[in-house]
This record gives sequence, structure tokens and C-alpha cells, in this order.
Amino acid sequence: MSSVKAKHAYVIGSGPNGLSAAIELARAGVHTTVIEAQSFIGGGARSSELTLPGFIHDVCSAVHPLGVSSPVFQSYPLAEHGLHWIHPEVPVAHPLDSGDIGVIERSVDATAARLGAREPYRRLAKSFANDWSLLTDELLKPFKIPRRPLLLGRFGLHALRPASWEARKLFSTQRGQAVFAGLSAHSARPLESPGSAAFGWVLGMAAHAVGWPIPRGGSQEITNALASYFQSLGGNVTTGTRVPSLDEFRDADAVLCDVGPREFLRIAGEKLPPAFAHKLESYKLGPAAFKVDWALSGPVPWRNRDCARAGTVHLGGSLEDVIESERAPWENAAPQQPFVLFVQPTLFDETRAPAGKHIGWAYCHVPNGSTVDMTERIERQVERFAPGFQKLILARHIMSPADFERYNPNYTGGDILGGAQTLRQLALRPTRSLYRTPLKGVYLCSASTPPGGGVHGLCGYHAAKLAQLEMERS
Repeated sequence: MSSVKAKHAYVIGSGPNGLSAAIELARAGVHTTVIEAQSFIGGGARSSELTLPGFIHDVCSAVHPLGVSSPVFQSYPLAEHGLHWIHPEVPVAHPLDSGDIGVIERSVDATAARLGAREPYRRLAKSFANDWSLLTDELLKPFKIPRRPLLLGRFGLHALRPASWEARKLFSTQRGQAVFAGLSAHSARPLESPGSAAFGWVLGMAAHAVGWPIPRGGSQEITNALASYFQSLGGNVTTGTRVPSLDEFRDADAVLCDVGPREFLRIAGEKLPPAFAHKLESYKLGPAAFKVDWALSGPVPWRNRDCARAGTVHLGGSLEDVIESERAPWENAAPQQPFVLFVQPTLFDETRAPAGKHIGWAYCHVPNGSTVDMTERIERQVERFAPGFQKLILARHIMSPADFERYNPNYTGGDILGGAQTLRQLALRPTRSLYRTPLKGVYLCSASTPPGGGVHGLCGYHAAKLAQLEMERS
């Protein structure tokens, strides 16, 4: 491990990326302080009693296939600091109106047989799942010449296709096509757009390779473990301190900003060259999230019982239904029948609610900055596949796009992914400079930098490695 002596750094923001950046700097011997504007730490990985006492909900993220896949998280002793993963029997289920259901199981063969997968899926899925750690090493880093061009080339041939096209080519059944559409819908992009299939492949292969686990006790436990490890390295965390300007850190050797482009413009002020500021201002935002959490009197009464085996349930109907729902936000329309991501953590973690009670977590995509109340439409979608669901609701908590932005200024207009997941912005985000800024010793490390959104810590890791290298050279 290299060491940078007598250096001081600050990290603005205590989300998983900020904490990972801080850990890397602290491991290199840099005296590091994390500064958080809120009175709590966590950013997108946080849990709280949003509805009733004793009901522990995830404020943003809930299920973490990229978290358990992250080579950075794997390199940290997070289990020693309290993080324990729970693996539901089935990673993902996708019910249909007919009563049929698509299920992704850990076994590629079992999944392929159940979904009516054609031979290319079975062959490629086995290959990608077997090489998952190598594949994620290529995908979850800044864009550059790959170390494994053949592996990445095989993946790219399919990942760069539109998800709508890929779903029909890979699967002969409606349930198989719907499952792939649901996976790809995590991109928050129209499924007819090039590259939208990448999310279907990545999340599907993660289900086979490592599962879609939830942290015992809620997503806050990821944050708590990262913070505990950081502090064990001698790091400091300061909460309740909103940074007014980068002028606060004139004596720092490095400042890493786990903030979005708009928030960085606020704290950098007139120090930025106009051309760079313009690039940040023109950074394309993605659709917003509208989220509902429920305290429930009992388990969700799914029409198809396989839903109760799954950690995540995709509620959207057929391939065509999901396509229509995910196209709507890009046409500035709130979908009438939204594709809904639904999780009931208490089926697998009894610590999250009082005995016999349950919690539900769900969100859908809407236009950035939308003011449409989607509560009724989301609950109608759950009721569509679980008749009687609404009778179980004891209390609900709603987060609109405006609520998301108030909670975290990085979520501009309710965009929780740190920017539109277009091909260009996946590779070059938020500018061609990636983590670097024109300001000496100042770096970006939020989800608006590669590899993008998700709880994996890699944006912070890569930015910290760059900062460490440049501090050593100075």
C-alpha cells in the first residue's frame, strides 16, 4: 500500500461514494475528514422509521446486486463492521396478468428452462456469470482500453442493443421477454434505445452470479459499516455542516466532492472556467423517481406465490406494457400504468418491523421534476397482482421528485441515478475530464462520474486513486 505523508483531504458528502473515497485516502495515510450537510450520514444508502415506530424503511436504495459485486466493498472488512447480506431464495420475479410468472433463479439452466430462453441466452449467461468478477472489473471503471477485450466485446455485442429487440431475440415466451424488460427498465431509459439492453444483461447476470441481496437491518447498515471502517483508520466524520464554498478548503491537499454537477456549481462559484461550467450546466438529467413506503398489517397477498420467494418483484405486465411505461417519462408524461419496482424486506429480515407486521417499498419512473402524484397508480399496480393489498396498509410515506431533491440535492429533479444513462454519459460523465475539475486538487466522485449510479462505492474509489496519485506527484 502506497503512502502519502503529511497530507490532508476533505470529502464532501457521506454517501457510499464519499465514504469509499475517504476510506481509500485514509488507507493511503492521508488525514481525511468527511463533511455531511445533513444531521445523518448515508446519502442513497439510509434507513429510517418513515411511517410508524418500529417499521424500518429504506429511504432510497433497498436491494444491492452491485453492492455485493463491488470489488471495492469486497476488499473492505465490512462484515467485521456489522454488514451482513441476506439472500432471498429468488432474486427477481415478474408476474403477468394471466397468473403466469417469470422468475430469475441463481441457476442459469433452471432460469432458461422456465423463461423459454433460446440457446444464446443459456450459452452467454453461463459464460458471463462464470466470468462475473472479470466482467464487473471491466464495466465498473472509467472508460478506457479494456484488459479483456474479447470478454467485453462479446458482452458489448448484446449490451449495445435496444432491450426491446434483445428481449424478443433471447426469449420465446411472454414471461421471459417481460423479465428482461423489467431488468432493463432499471436504466430509466426507453427500452427501444440503443444500450438499454446493457442493464438487462448486467442485472440478470448479477442475479445468477451473486444474487440480489438486502442488508440485514436495512441499507443504513452499508453506510454504518463503511463509516465504522473509515473511522477505524483514523478518519473523521462531521455532520450538520453544509459547505457554502470551496474557499473553506484552501489549505487542503485534496477535496473530493460526492455531489452532482448542479451542487458542484453552487460550491465552486466563479472559480470554474466558463466552458467547464457550461458543460456541467448542460449535463443531461434522467427521469425522476416517485416512491411509496408502506407499513403493512401482514404479508402481501400475491396472486402467484412465487412472488413471496423473491427479494424483488417487478410489477409491469408484459414486455409491451413495460416499454410503454418507460417511454412515457421521456415524452414528459407520467405513465398511467407505471412499471413498479417492489420489495418486501420483512419476508427475509424480521428486524425491520414489529412481530407479524411488514413493510413495502416501491417506486416508478416519472419525468424529471414531475408534480404528478403517482401514489394511486402505484398502489393500483400492486393490487393488480396482489388483490387485497390496499386493505393491509397501516400507513404510507411518499417521496415525490421534489422530496428526493430536498432530501439530497444530488437528486436534481428527482433523478436518483446521477444523470441520464445515455451511452455517452455512461462513458464520459459529467464531462470528458471525468473525476478531474479545472481546480487544482478538487475532484468529483458522485454517481455523476463513472461507473454511474448504484450503491457500489466505485465512483469514490476511482476518484480517490486519482487524487492519491496526483498528491504523490506534487
